[in-house]
Amino acid sequence: MVKPIRLIAAAALGTLLLPALLLAQPTQAPALGPSGLSAIISTWLMAMLMMMGVTTGLLARLCPADRRLPYLSGMMLSAVAWAMLLEFRPGLAGAEMGLLALLTFCALRFVLRPLLGLPAWLASALRVQLVLAPLTVGLLGDTQLPWLAQCWFAALALELLLAVVYYLRSHSSDAEPVVEPLLPQLNDPLLLRALLSLLALSASALMLMQVAPAWSMGGDALAATPPSISLLLLWGMALLLMALGLQTLAALARARRLAEIRHAQAEQDMHARVAEVELSFGALVEQKLEQVTERERKRIAADLHDDLGAKLLTIVHTSESDRISTLAREALEEMRLSVRGLTGKPVQLLDALGDWRAELVSRLGQANILAEWESPTEDIVHTLPARAYVQTTRIFREAVSNIIKHSGGTHCNISCKVQDGDFLVVIQDNGQGIPAELDGRLDRGHGMASMKSRAKQMHGQCLVESGPGWGTVIRLTIPL
Repeated sequence: MVKPIRLIAAAALGTLLLPALLLAQPTQAPALGPSGLSAIISTWLMAMLMMMGVTTGLLARLCPADRRLPYLSGMMLSAVAWAMLLEFRPGLAGAEMGLLALLTFCALRFVLRPLLGLPAWLASALRVQLVLAPLTVGLLGDTQLPWLAQCWFAALALELLLAVVYYLRSHSSDAEPVVEPLLPQLNDPLLLRALLSLLALSASALMLMQVAPAWSMGGDALAATPPSISLLLLWGMALLLMALGLQTLAALARARRLAEIRHAQAEQDMHARVAEVELSFGALVEQKLEQVTERERKRIAADLHDDLGAKLLTIVHTSESDRISTLAREALEEMRLSVRGLTGKPVQLLDALGDWRAELVSRLGQANILAEWESPTEDIVHTLPARAYVQTTRIFREAVSNIIKHSGGTHCNISCKVQDGDFLVVIQDNGQGIPAELDGRLDRGHGMASMKSRAKQMHGQCLVESGPGWGTVIRLTIPL
C-alpha cells in the first residue's frame, strides 16, 4: 500500500528539484502564454499553491486522524509540478503523465474515500495506474504508440469527472445522507461540492485540450490551443486548490477553538465534580463522627445511670443525715438531667414547659416566694434538642437560685412565648436588685456568666437588667 506521506514527499521533492532539472537542459519557448504579466501571475500562483501544499502536508503529519489531508496536499504539489513542467519542458510526456496520474490518484482518494471506503480492487487499480501510465507513455508514446498519451489523458479526465459526479449524487438533497468520518470540520457541503466540481472540470478541460487537437491535426496539443484559455484554466485550478486548502485551514482553526472550549468546559465540570465529591466526603465524615459521638454519649449516659445513679439513690434512702440525703437527691437530679442530654432525644417544648413550671413553682414556693407562670396561649408544636433542653433547664435553675438566695423578693413572674421562630423567656422579681457596686460587672457574680455562656452555646442570648429597689429582669432568647 502506498502511504500518503510518501506521496507528499515525492510530490514536494519533484516540485523542488524540477527547476534544476529543467535548467540543466536546453529550454524551448514557454508552452503556456507569453512572458510578462502572465508569467508573473503564474509564478506567484504556483509559489502560493506550493506553500499551501507544504502547509497542508505538515498539518496532515500533525493530524494523522484526518486521512484526507495528505491527498489534498498531494493534489496541490502535483498540480504545481505539472504547471512547472508545462511551462519549462512541455516535451517530457512521461514525466507529465506521471504527475497527472499522481494528481488523479490523490483526487480520487480525496473524493471517494469517505463514500466508498475505497474498496481493495479500486485502490489496487489506482496504484497500478499510478505506475503504468507514465511508464507506458515514456517508453512507447513517442515512438511506437503516439496516440497512447491521448488515451491516458482522456481516461484520467473521465475518472475525475465520474468521481465528482458520484460525489455530487451521493450528497444531493434527495439522496440518503452519507456520513463522512474524516475531515468533519469541512462542515459546508455546498461550498465543498462547488470547489470539487469546478476543480474537476478545470483539470479535465486541461487534459482534454491535449486530446482533441492531437487527434484532429496531430502535433503538440497545447500549441493549437489558445494560450489565454490554458492559462485561465491553470490559474483557476490553482485558485480552487488554494481555496480548498484555505477552507481546510479555517475548519481546523474552528475545530481547535471548539476543542479548547470543550476542554475548558470539561475542566470546569471536573472541578465541579471534585468539589461535589469533597462536599460529599465531608458530609460523610461528619455523619460518621456524629454516629461515633452518639454512641459514646449513650455509653457514658448508661454508665452514669447504672453506676453513679444507683449509688446516689442508695445514699438517698440509707443516709441518716437529712443534709446528706438532700445533697444526694440534688446530685441525682443533676445526673438524670445530664443523662437526658447525653441520650440525644429531642424534647417536645410543651412537655419541657410543664417540667420547668412544676420545678420552678415548687422551689419558689418552698422559699415563700409567690410564683406566677405565664405559658403561651397558642398551641405549641416545636421541639427542643436534648442539649438545648438541658442548658435551658440549668439557666432556669440558676435564675431561681439567684432569686431565692440574693433578691430578698416576695414575688416572681415568669412568662414564656414563641415569637418569630424564637423561644422567649422573661423572669422578673420584685427584690432589692443587684447592688450598685456591682453595676457594670454583672457577669462576675450571681451565676450570670454561666447563664450567658449557656445561652451563647445555643446561639441565643441572655440579658440581665437590674437596679437597686426595683428588682431584676432576665430576658432569655433561644432560636428554635
